[in-house]
Amino acid sequence: MKKKNNTARFRKIVQDVILKYTDLRPSHGDIRLEPIFDETNDRYVLMQTGWDQGHRVRGNLIFISLQDEEVHIEYDGIEHGVTDDLIRNGIPEDRIVLSYMPELKTA
Repeated sequence: MKKKNNTARFRKIVQDVILKYTDLRPSHGDIRLEPIFDETNDRYVLMQTGWDQGHRVRGNLIFISLQDEEVHIEYDGIEHGVTDDLIRNGIPEDRIVLSYMPELKTA
């Protein structure tokens, strides 16, 4: 499969998975889940923003980038993890990079 085709397919899967999370509602507080898609730079984010018990809540829940036909999970703040959702929706496991994990160095 050509790079352009993989990138377009991966982009659609990542967007669909993130959009499914926007249907969820946090168990407490007045918090919105906002998807942010930058297709020009292939950066995909799910932000949370709002208030909980008088405190401001804001930040990333998911940050994914597409690079060189790979899906880089830069940040995953989802309780069960987003990786399994990406695999279930068609992204091969060997195309997913957990960028938030340190590389293991071999001796």
